[in-house]
Amino acid sequence: MSAEAPAPSPMLPRPRPPVAKSNRAQIIIFTMLTLFLSAITVIGGRVWLRNSETLVFAVGDANGAEAKFAARLATVLKGNSSRLRLKISPNPDNAKALAQFDRRDATLAILRTDAKVPPRARTIAILEHDVVLVLSPGGKKIKSLAELKRKKIAVVGNGENSVNFVRSALEISDSADAAQRVQQAPPNTPLDKLFASGFSAVVAIEHASKIIKDKTYEQYAKRAGFTLNAIDEAKALARKYPAISEETVSTGMLSSSPAIPDDDVDTIGLEWLLVAQSSMSTTTAAELARIIYENKSELALGDGFASKIEPAATDKDAFIVAHQGAAEYINDDTKSFMDRYSDVMYLGAAALSIIGTIFAAIYTKITRVAPEKASELASRIFDIGERVEHATCGEHLDELQDELEAILRGAVIGLRDGTVSGDGLDTFKLGYELVRDEIALRRDHLKRHPPAVDDNLVVVKTANG
Repeated sequence: MSAEAPAPSPMLPRPRPPVAKSNRAQIIIFTMLTLFLSAITVIGGRVWLRNSETLVFAVGDANGAEAKFAARLATVLKGNSSRLRLKISPNPDNAKALAQFDRRDATLAILRTDAKVPPRARTIAILEHDVVLVLSPGGKKIKSLAELKRKKIAVVGNGENSVNFVRSALEISDSADAAQRVQQAPPNTPLDKLFASGFSAVVAIEHASKIIKDKTYEQYAKRAGFTLNAIDEAKALARKYPAISEETVSTGMLSSSPAIPDDDVDTIGLEWLLVAQSSMSTTTAAELARIIYENKSELALGDGFASKIEPAATDKDAFIVAHQGAAEYINDDTKSFMDRYSDVMYLGAAALSIIGTIFAAIYTKITRVAPEKASELASRIFDIGERVEHATCGEHLDELQDELEAILRGAVIGLRDGTVSGDGLDTFKLGYELVRDEIALRRDHLKRHPPAVDDNLVVVKTANG
């Protein structure tokens, strides 16, 4: 017969686990959340800096120079990976396009300086110059504007707008016979036919770039001949009418053989301007101006329009004031990224510092277990001491001894990694030594006074055996 080991007493609980270092699941979740928020912050910052902006470009006839230039500009913006995008809004004519711009339904438009200028228009760039050519048949020279006013004039140019411009410049728009003396020439009518039909002068308003590329006037000169007349009053007219600019027709500009003119000729002209709303941000206007000036060759049309783009006039007395953003770029006064956003960055750094402090506090709060005081561990030791006096065998004492040693090991490890503080350490040491001695004394007592064996229990076991 072999005696079975007695079952552990129900009053002896299982040893408590060592002090936990940290909540690993919380650390992993919080780390993933931190990475996620960091990614969102970076992406959001890039989107904020590179957010696209759509500009509505009002244009006239879809086959006109304005619409073609707008299409070229849209392609250039896309090719340069600019944040700016164009939405082209077509109209029946350029007057309707300017009306749309004036209603603030468009951000950009192109106008000639003799048009009705919207009050909120600001110049981004000079796209083209129109030159006024005063032509007379053969070798008949027109000596002055006063002489020109007395002649019957055919106007070759941009429709009724050009006719009205010539009448205003010659100051005959209010005369009774103005409609008879200044008439619009039928499209594509040769000069010699106009002179033959009774017109003693032709005023052509042409794109300067087109004149250089086109050989039409050279063909006229070889076929019938004509004279290009100077406008000596060009400076006075430009001073009187701000929309008018002083222009020069250089030697051989109309015809290289024969050379027409044979010397530089003073005349007047008009400018084609790309204008933007005054409410457009300085940053947007500067970026738009930069892309236009740096990509001139890509913006030039096949007929020569916009082949020589020029910076907007930045003088305060300009006919149409340059947009501040364009002026800053032209004058090389554009602010760097640090200059423009330094105040925002300082405020952002301060805000991030405060947020970071709060974030660190939250992180510490939810991921780190507060250190357990050594005095709290001492109370667990005293609990073991109370159970020692109830132990009835050596096995019970061994369990209590193991539990006591586990607490000691946990305390030593906790003091090393910071999960246990030294607060109450003396009490812990005293309690440990006291309970350890109690276990030893109880073990000696049980050896000297072993508990009585229940005879009935032995009989039952024997019978069952």
